[in-house]
Amino acid sequence: MGIYEELVARGLIAQVTNEEEIRDMVNAGKATFYIGFDCTADSLTAGHFMALTLMKRLQQAGNKPIALIGGGTTMIGDPSGRTDMRKMLTREDIDHNAECFRRQMEKFIEFGPDKALMVNNADWLLGLNYVELLREVGACFSVNNMLRAECYKQRMEKGLSFFEFNYMIMQSYDFYYLFQHYNCNMQFGGDDQWSNMLGGTELIRKKLGKDAHAMTITLLTDSHGMKMGKTAGNAVWLDPNKTSPFDFYQYWRNVDDADVMKCIRMLTFLPLEQIDEMSKWEGSQLNRAKEILAYELTQMVHGEEEAKKAEASAKALFSGGGTGENMPTTELAESDLTDGGIDVLSLLVKTGLCPSKSDARRNVQQGGVTADDQKVTDIGALFTAEQLKKGVLLKRGKKNFNKVILK
Repeated sequence: MGIYEELVARGLIAQVTNEEEIRDMVNAGKATFYIGFDCTADSLTAGHFMALTLMKRLQQAGNKPIALIGGGTTMIGDPSGRTDMRKMLTREDIDHNAECFRRQMEKFIEFGPDKALMVNNADWLLGLNYVELLREVGACFSVNNMLRAECYKQRMEKGLSFFEFNYMIMQSYDFYYLFQHYNCNMQFGGDDQWSNMLGGTELIRKKLGKDAHAMTITLLTDSHGMKMGKTAGNAVWLDPNKTSPFDFYQYWRNVDDADVMKCIRMLTFLPLEQIDEMSKWEGSQLNRAKEILAYELTQMVHGEEEAKKAEASAKALFSGGGTGENMPTTELAESDLTDGGIDVLSLLVKTGLCPSKSDARRNVQQGGVTADDQKVTDIGALFTAEQLKKGVLLKRGKKNFNKVILK
């Protein structure tokens, strides 16, 4: 089985252009491909996993990845899948985020001479003269076709700014530039990016001729049922300072039964033969599959030692054998207390178990909060300094917990 056939067997491919040519090139290890990452935060998320593991798989098969950091496109913001305009970041913020991305990507991709490249589209986009850009590529785009693109539909309902309307042209120009300067002949992205990505393929053909071999592949994404990288309204980050290894492990340990085998097939490097056998598992065996998924992905991001600690802590917590040394912990100071104590609603917010006091109140009233395995039913319940010095295990629901300690 070639690497392209493996990608298909893992359920990764959504849409392609020139499938036969793509298959031959990828299987022969002759593809130079790029995936773009806009720097909207200072950490990648679990939602980037599919792209990162894909780059690793293709590099192992002899292909050359280009990780395109969107230092330029981030200054506009991709409207795809958005109902409102993204926050505009400063150049300094974007440069900082790009450096954070590099450090995290190095855990998946091998950069260096004749290996993977990392480039920043700020290097060519920010120096463009707008009138020259319109003359060079503007005539290649039909406004009618752009307005029909899926990436703009949601934004059209609330009002699409001309600022965001330019994003497709910027992204398309990226592929055009990489094709000319880096011999990049292939682009990968999420299936929600199909319209944007086709713009790049068509631009290359219109500017350089129909014989220009520019190919596009899109991957299955959240729109196909798997909600990756979000929990309780918050992102699951790859940065351990933003999402602890334990929380990261627990996120994957708690995926839906219907998604666990999809995640294992798409995101791990376990052999397909082993996964095919696991796909026959049912009932309680699915919990074991979730543990395998959580361990494999935590090991990839945080290393074997942290993965083992997270696994041990999770088992200790759910077996009743203890709270686990590495579970999420919130340390309080005396200044966090009022009259020697703190109420349950404030505690739920401080630990991050609830995003607001109104959400905390709702969870308590619905019976979804426990402290040291005792249900908390009073929204005015107080925890004293004496209790907190011993440590309180606070839970929201069955899967979200935090150990609170007063230092």
